[in-house]
Formats: sequence, C-alpha cells, structure tokens
Amino acid sequence: MRILPSGDAALLVELPGLPEMLGLYSALAACPPPGVADIVPAARTLTLLLDPAANPAAVAAAVRTARPGAAPGTAGTVRIPVTYDGPDLAEVARLTGLTPEEVVAAHTAASWRVAFTGFAPGFGYLDGGDPRLDVPRRATPRLRVPAGAVALAGRFSGVYPAESPGGWQIIGSTSLALWDLDRNPPALLRPGLHVRFEEARTFEEARTFEEARTFEEARMEEKP
Repeated sequence: MRILPSGDAALLVELPGLPEMLGLYSALAACPPPGVADIVPAARTLTLLLDPAANPAAVAAAVRTARPGAAPGTAGTVRIPVTYDGPDLAEVARLTGLTPEEVVAAHTAASWRVAFTGFAPGFGYLDGGDPRLDVPRRATPRLRVPAGAVALAGRFSGVYPAESPGGWQIIGSTSLALWDLDRNPPALLRPGLHVRFEEARTFEEARTFEEARTFEEARMEEKP
C-alpha cells in the first residue's frame, strides 16, 4: 500500500490490485476515518476526499491500520435485459474460441458486481465474470458508441450510460437507463451491487420486459 497526497484536499491510496481495493474500500466505507468526506474507488486505488479541517497524516495512519473487510456486495441485484446483437459479438466469439451462443450463455450466467464507477456518469465497471470472456479492447476505438451498449474489455463488462466514444467490444444493447437525472439517485449502478444480465431476443422485447416490472421489483432486488 502507498498513500500519496492528491492536491491539498485528498489522499490517493495505491493498492496491488482490485481484490485489495475492494477489501479496503469495504472497511473504510463501513467506518470512515475522521475527516474523510467521500471515498472514490477505482481499479487499484482509492481517493479519499478530505474535509477542510482534516489532518491528512492522521487519516493516512487510520488507513494503514484498517482491517480489510469482505468485498461489498450485499446491497442488492440489478437485472439488465439485453439484446445480444452487438457488432463485436462475432469477434468476441473468435477471440475466446466460443460460439456466439456460448458467449451469451457465459455473460448471462455470471453474477457480476460493480467494482467501481468512472469514465462517464453512471458507468459501472463490472467484475466477476467468466474468465473466458477476458478480451482486449478494440484496436481502433469507435467515435460513437450508443447509450445502452453492453460491452466487454479485459476482465470487465459494462453498459454505456450515454452516447460517447469507446473502445470496448460491444456484444449487445439494453433499453435500461443507466443514468437518469429524473431518478434519485441518477445512477442505477453503485459499487457493491450485483448485476445479472438476462437475454431478450429483440430490443422491443427488452423494452417490454423492462416496463413490465416496477423499478424496485425488477432492478433492485434487495436482499433480506
């Protein structure tokens, strides 16, 4: 672990990898050190945003003595209907040695979890998938990726919340809104949530499937 200043109001905690980040994030989120206003997780770092009166040295000492907890993941499950017709599905099948049907089966069978968010508002980096789906980014990124594109890159899966450039391998699409300013909170995904992808044969079926259930019943199945 390495702790570095990040400007005059934050600390950057560098860790060996994603499992260590998740463990420390769980511990600090459950019991934030005095003076920590917010914690921002990433692939192998945590950024601690500090109150103006915080003592950075005391915060760093508290972080070093924190006992990593279990990775967050008890907050519920989001179910995302997907039409698996993405332009890179055949390429992902070629890269993995699977058939397109096997790619879909592996993607829907996995219990993904939101490891961290970033890149764009509402974009969650989903970990915990089938190792066979670990594929590289596209050699040439697209200038425009539509909102709702479901994609793979490395060990992660993700859903583009809005149209943007992107280099992930697109295997499908969903009509589910990942970012909605009229919703509270606007982001559907947050660190610790589990995500299950469910296959819909057509985009209209995905839209109907989504609208047939309420937000609480379909997308946020809270554990008892």
